[in-house]
Amino acid sequence: MSLMFQPFKKYADFQGRARRSEYWLFSLFCFIVGVVIGILRVATGGFEALESGRMDALGIVNLLFSLAVLVPSLAVGFRRLHDTDRSAWWILIGLIPLIGWIVLIVFYLLPGTTGPNRFGPDPKGAQTDTAAVFS
Repeated sequence: MSLMFQPFKKYADFQGRARRSEYWLFSLFCFIVGVVIGILRVATGGFEALESGRMDALGIVNLLFSLAVLVPSLAVGFRRLHDTDRSAWWILIGLIPLIGWIVLIVFYLLPGTTGPNRFGPDPKGAQTDTAAVFS
């Protein structure tokens, strides 16, 4: 459960690596909150207010939540790409509709490199250097 909120603890930390579980649990949390806000907006008629050109209270809550998770979402995405030994610049491929999103999802699903890579130590704590293990 703590991995779900780890991106809030590392709010603007774009360095290092993030495990798959950290990335996907945070994504699940954001998705569930978005669905709950959407259901509440439908139940209270908030979308009708939106059609008339005014913002309802839940619309403001949705906007504030989206702004609150924007930076940690980017940061955990950067760190997830780092875990697969890819530069964070790969996140820009998501700007290509459909194909870019599919490529990013595949990158996020791939296991991280075992042991340290150029972005830092393995977040799972795995050690591949046998000399260090046996010394």
